[in-house]
Amino acid sequence: MTALAVVALLAWLYLVALHGGFWHDGERLSASRPAACPPVAAVVPARDEAGFVAASVGSLLAQDYPGPFRVVLVDDGSTDGTTAAARALPGADRLTVLEGAPRPPGWAGKLWAVQQGFSVTDEELLLFTDADIVHDPGHFSALVAQAERTGADMVSEMVALRCESLAERALVPAFVYLFALLYPFAWVNDARRATAAAAGGTVLIRRRALERIGGIVAIRGALIDDVALASAVKPGGPIWLGHSRLARSIRPYPGFADIWRMVARSAYVQLRHSPLFLLLTTLGLGLVFLVPPGTALFAQGAARACGAAAWVIMAASFVPTLRRFRLSWFWAPALPAIAFFYLAATIGSAIDHHRGRGVVWKHRAYTGNTA
Repeated sequence: MTALAVVALLAWLYLVALHGGFWHDGERLSASRPAACPPVAAVVPARDEAGFVAASVGSLLAQDYPGPFRVVLVDDGSTDGTTAAARALPGADRLTVLEGAPRPPGWAGKLWAVQQGFSVTDEELLLFTDADIVHDPGHFSALVAQAERTGADMVSEMVALRCESLAERALVPAFVYLFALLYPFAWVNDARRATAAAAGGTVLIRRRALERIGGIVAIRGALIDDVALASAVKPGGPIWLGHSRLARSIRPYPGFADIWRMVARSAYVQLRHSPLFLLLTTLGLGLVFLVPPGTALFAQGAARACGAAAWVIMAASFVPTLRRFRLSWFWAPALPAIAFFYLAATIGSAIDHHRGRGVVWKHRAYTGNTA
């Protein structure tokens, strides 16, 4: 028991000191104006998003970007009036609504919709964004300015996530925290490191970079499309990932079951459907997140001291994320329990896969690698 507690403490000392500063507040995208304003096309894939599309697409049409821009909404087989809601918006001269064609074999549903939107554009810059994201009027300008300032081929951001229900307050901040643990933003933004990631809510990419990797078709089967796109782009040019002050998700997750389903639909995909990776992940998360409180509460002597120290470091590292969500630091000691929820959802995702249920999203179920 003492050995496990010591290893867990050493792991946390490494993580907070040497793991890309993942726990820091991180870089944020702030309002700014670009020196040049090349044309921008926003491509929005939408499937049964009638409840969100007016706010989302409306905010895109209301951008105060000084250069030319337009919005392409691709309706991916909606049955709830998504297309009608979009066409009723003001600013029709900037909006193109496409009725999506049936998804070919081997394509992820979202990526097939993005491909169809991409195929009708010729703008220098492309913004891929979800239909549940609301954008401040200066968002286009800030994204383009960030790409201009950093020279990045792709600029992405973790948009502000809704955090209102009890389930959201308990679990959503840790989602961002664990994402940054897996993909430290500083390492993503370091051209010398191979770490690549993006957050799919908003991704601004240069057309030349997309063409360089072979277009959307190069990642056509990816379920975790944002990370796949970043991994394809970074070897040929820099990318940037930060936190957003100018875009927010309005999709609610009112209950714990809703967040469970959100995690489980792609968690095992992240592990490449590998039982070995699942085992290693379970052991790793257990050591890092569960051993510290377990030894702090139930061990004695050196094991208890090391476990308590690791738990304190863990909780302290969570505080900047809680502060970003305007939540009390009282949530910080609960991080082990929250991590256990995510681990259980990951195991549930694996069980679903091996039972043949696969990924279920937007009323589509798949047992292979696409959705």
